[in-house]
Amino acid sequence: MRIQEITPIVLSSKEKGSATWASLMILVKVTTSNGLVGYGEAVPTLRVKPVFSSIQQVSKGFIGKDISVERNYHEWYKQDFYLTRSFESATATSAIDIALWDILGKELGAPIHKLLGGKFRDYVPVYANGWYKGCVTPEDFAREAKAVVNKGYKGLKFDPFGPYFDWIDQRGLMEAEERVKAVREAVGDEVEIMIEHHGRFNANSSIEIAKRLEKYRPLFMEEPLHHEDLEGYRRYRANTSLKVALGERLISLKETLVYLREGIVDVLQPDLTNVGGVTIGKKVVSLAEAFDVEIAFHNAFGSIQNAVSIQLASVVPNLLLLENFYDWFPSWKRDVVFNETPVEGGRVKVPDKPGIGVGVNERLIEELKVDPIALDVVEEPVWVVNGTWRRFS
Repeated sequence: MRIQEITPIVLSSKEKGSATWASLMILVKVTTSNGLVGYGEAVPTLRVKPVFSSIQQVSKGFIGKDISVERNYHEWYKQDFYLTRSFESATATSAIDIALWDILGKELGAPIHKLLGGKFRDYVPVYANGWYKGCVTPEDFAREAKAVVNKGYKGLKFDPFGPYFDWIDQRGLMEAEERVKAVREAVGDEVEIMIEHHGRFNANSSIEIAKRLEKYRPLFMEEPLHHEDLEGYRRYRANTSLKVALGERLISLKETLVYLREGIVDVLQPDLTNVGGVTIGKKVVSLAEAFDVEIAFHNAFGSIQNAVSIQLASVVPNLLLLENFYDWFPSWKRDVVFNETPVEGGRVKVPDKPGIGVGVNERLIEELKVDPIALDVVEEPVWVVNGTWRRFS
């Protein structure tokens, strides 16, 4: 059985998501010589056109090959001099790898979790993200946080920092604290809250933020500094006691090792759609386990990513939680997988269909196909939840 065809597909609809990137999906469809089909997913963000183009280029290194995921990854590692420095190549390679694991599961009649040794858990605990679209005031955040808890979630994450980047002043600190305080009071002490920084502050500002918010007992502080600021993370570690979560921008196994050896991360958040798919993702998880670091996969883009993340999360002994946008996806993203991964009581039942565990609605995919386009760049960055890049005072 050989790889016969690899096709990148961009999906969108009039129904938009909670963020600019949430309104798109980039899929990879892999077809084999004996007619099996597998699906993977790549990262959209602001790079829809270059990612689409990169999938076309990376495909040249896979077409005609047997489905040997380890060998195929290493062959492309040999060919692409910049794989571990190129986000576009990394996410294209990851998406193809996910699709190949989907095919392997279908060939053997088993879900990915069985190919990896079997489930560690039957249900994956998840936390909510994407729930605070349009929230600006503390009252906005409190109202929507209560609605999240009423859905049965036991944890939620949010970005309370409005339009601040690199640095934050006293006004920004006050507004952030008021939002966090409102959420904590709204959800009570039994629900975990996580603070999303989106990797955007310098060391001084992130440390001041930690001092202001520590009293609200966040489970972790996500990406409090810019991803590459190792020296800043060392300072943060030396001056705060809060747990640090990071990892969604990691694109290789050895890059992950750098952060783990530095001792600057408590919760690792690898993203299977850019770290190297299942093939590298499972190694990253084991590496983190050796450092006593917990796992909370980054899982924000679409329903194929969500499906494969559930498969991996089900076998990970050091899992903390899985991020989940599912209830805040536009409905068409749920329909792409026939809504087969619903969240109930703050957890997802691990599906057992072969491959990524879910069916794929190919008729809907045909209806939602669009050409890749360059996205507009506006004041509010694409990486924040829509309508939150504002002050309230």
